Amino acid sequence: MRFVKWFEEIGAKDIALVGGKNASLGEMIRNLGGKGVNVPPGFAITAEAYKYVIEKAGIGQKIRDTLAGLDTHNMEDLAERGEKLRNLIAHSPCPKELEEEVRICYRKMEERFGRNVDVAVRSSATAEDLPTASFAGQQTSYLNVRGERDLLEKVMDCFASLFTNRAISYRVDKGFNHLSVYLSVGVQKMVRSDLACSGVMFSIDTDSGFKDVVYITAAYGLGENVVQGIVDPDQFYVFKPTLREGFKPIVEKRLGTKERKLVYKEDGAGTEQKGVKLDEQRKFALSDDEILTLAKWACIIEEHYGLPMDIEWAKDGTSEELFVVQARPETVHSQKDVASLRTYVLEEEGKLLLTGEAVGTKIGQGEVHVIESSNEIHKFRKGQVLVTDMTDPDWEPIMKMASAIVTNKGGRTCHAAIVSRELGVPCVIGTGKGTEVLKEVKEVTVDCSRGEGRVYQEKLKYRVDEIEVSKLPRPSTRIMMNVGIPDGAFVQGQIPNDGVGLAREEFIINSYIGIHPMALIEYPKLKESTKKDSNLAKVITEIEDKSAVYEDKREFFIDNLAMGIAKIAAGFYPNEVIVRFSDFKTNEYANLIGGYLYEPKESNPMIGWRGASRYYDDKFKPAFGLECQAIKKVRDEMGLTNVKVMVPFCRTPEEGKKVIEAMREFGLRQGENGLEVYVMCEIPSNVVLAEEFADVFDGFSIGSNDLTQLTLGLDRDSALVAHIFDERNEAVKRLVRQVIEAAHNHKPRRKIGICGQAPSDFPEFADFLVECGIDSMSLNPDVVLSTRLSIAEVENRIKSKGKRKRA
Repeated sequence: MRFVKWFEEIGAKDIALVGGKNASLGEMIRNLGGKGVNVPPGFAITAEAYKYVIEKAGIGQKIRDTLAGLDTHNMEDLAERGEKLRNLIAHSPCPKELEEEVRICYRKMEERFGRNVDVAVRSSATAEDLPTASFAGQQTSYLNVRGERDLLEKVMDCFASLFTNRAISYRVDKGFNHLSVYLSVGVQKMVRSDLACSGVMFSIDTDSGFKDVVYITAAYGLGENVVQGIVDPDQFYVFKPTLREGFKPIVEKRLGTKERKLVYKEDGAGTEQKGVKLDEQRKFALSDDEILTLAKWACIIEEHYGLPMDIEWAKDGTSEELFVVQARPETVHSQKDVASLRTYVLEEEGKLLLTGEAVGTKIGQGEVHVIESSNEIHKFRKGQVLVTDMTDPDWEPIMKMASAIVTNKGGRTCHAAIVSRELGVPCVIGTGKGTEVLKEVKEVTVDCSRGEGRVYQEKLKYRVDEIEVSKLPRPSTRIMMNVGIPDGAFVQGQIPNDGVGLAREEFIINSYIGIHPMALIEYPKLKESTKKDSNLAKVITEIEDKSAVYEDKREFFIDNLAMGIAKIAAGFYPNEVIVRFSDFKTNEYANLIGGYLYEPKESNPMIGWRGASRYYDDKFKPAFGLECQAIKKVRDEMGLTNVKVMVPFCRTPEEGKKVIEAMREFGLRQGENGLEVYVMCEIPSNVVLAEEFADVFDGFSIGSNDLTQLTLGLDRDSALVAHIFDERNEAVKRLVRQVIEAAHNHKPRRKIGICGQAPSDFPEFADFLVECGIDSMSLNPDVVLSTRLSIAEVENRIKSKGKRKRA
């Protein structure tokens, strides 16, 4: 066989012969099948075949002449020349020798899988799927191809697709000679994912570059809808370090809409789009076991290649088996210089126009240019913000000119997201209505720096912090972070830090759950009561809409709280992550769906039924049980034992003991498997009775906001007395010094840190804390680096003073 090789005959060393895609398929079949990774069989039509086609047709010089003097920024000229080249190759005759070899191999596949076996015909360029350039989506693939004649036609079309407009432009940008890049074609047995699901996964987080997770997307039908961003897929994150230890660390499951699916045409070859029933949309496309299997395969593939990987997978709806259908090196974060750290910080807040999913971690801004049709792309100008329904792969030439990109549709593994990432252009996808909202807006700022993608009106001030990691001092005082929103954890965790001193459950409950826990616990009773109370119908509808995936609504709360906590714990692993139990006030709890049914009206909720007082109270204790079960799931099932817990607003040591006992009732035992329980020091009684509190808890975290208002006897929410509120007040400082001394003098010594706002806002207060000998400071992420530098200076100054005194 001169022009065709079976996948079993090729491997990673054969990129020049069969292109990156086919070489990788052969490599996996030969080396990873024994490790459980399933790859569908097939054969590769080599780059030698492509060269032979060009040579036999005598069109090499015509190709050179057509490309001469091309300016890829001239969209109309690029399109005209690209079409001419594709027609030239597609309509060239297929040499008889090549045709015969392809027919022989296809017939062998028919012997194994049946007459007119369905195959995927995929382009595989010799300069494709390299560690430095993905060439993703530059050439064409065809699905559900049946019969020898159709196969041969699609092979010639694949050869022609070496000159798609986007491929020509991409090669110019990457510095590849057009005539030194050749095309191989892969012919692979189709996986019947049209009857099940498919998607893309990365062995690294695609936006933050966080290397310890596998990121998986899934949607019903064939995978093109996910790759091209036509549907909003389900999304999953799995934490690799504890997965390897045998745990089940699915740290995020996000339901996509999945409204359409690409399936086989009913009358034979080819594909068509179909709608997905609402009840199917409301289910995850993958089971937990399938998610974990795919994540394990991603780890195996990454370990074999020795670098982060971009992988396409599919599930066969007939056999129920999972398969890997492509694997290529990830080309963005694997190429980054990790010696320096660059973080984008938005310095002012403007009018928020849109939110969506963030691609990358940068901030971009510029004049808005809404493009609704591909006919308009030639009007786009360098430095503008591209706004469209969905960025088509053919638009790559203008994407590289954009300061930022905003789309209505798409998931984070769609082609548009991959290209934005590779180009380093901030992109917010899945806004739903970006083209509509931004139609009359002149300028915007696109912010991808905080996990969620946000689009603000006008150009806002921002800065870029860059520091060489090796030159960053490491002070004795531990510098930790305050974290609320899990979506930012993978970015924030890479900033040099000593863990999380305060992870607030309220943020997770608000954004991931939004329902009062007691309404979920009593859901069956409430549903029954709707027959008598029509006002409950709205509550029931909202609960069902938000928790449709779950029959047991309690599990909805436990799972989503657990995943929110786990995502933060994974981002900072193995450093300590202190999670504060819910500290909503009654008016805040009442704002949750169904909350008005369970919350009393208090004249001053700030000092009312909050924190520890709720946890052992029979009216709330079952809800606290859900929080305990979520923590237990994170630690025991996911293996994230770096999670510790903290009790807020604990007025007396006796209350502390009641909370510890309530935790025990729900299976969360202090000291078991290293579980430490901290208490917030935010009430003067916590300082006055510090010795007694230290007998109950493993450590303290000073909450300077509440401690200040309760020391000075003022409501910090009242504008009338707000001018008096100051954590630097001498009374507050004396209490802080006193409790630090008490914690350190206790036998055994107790750890004490601060998680209030003061050291973030006032550098001099941070200096004061160092002088008091505080163990740790937990700060807002945007001041961690600057505070770390200043704390190191303070410690050096204190050491110098000590040396001078001894001298």
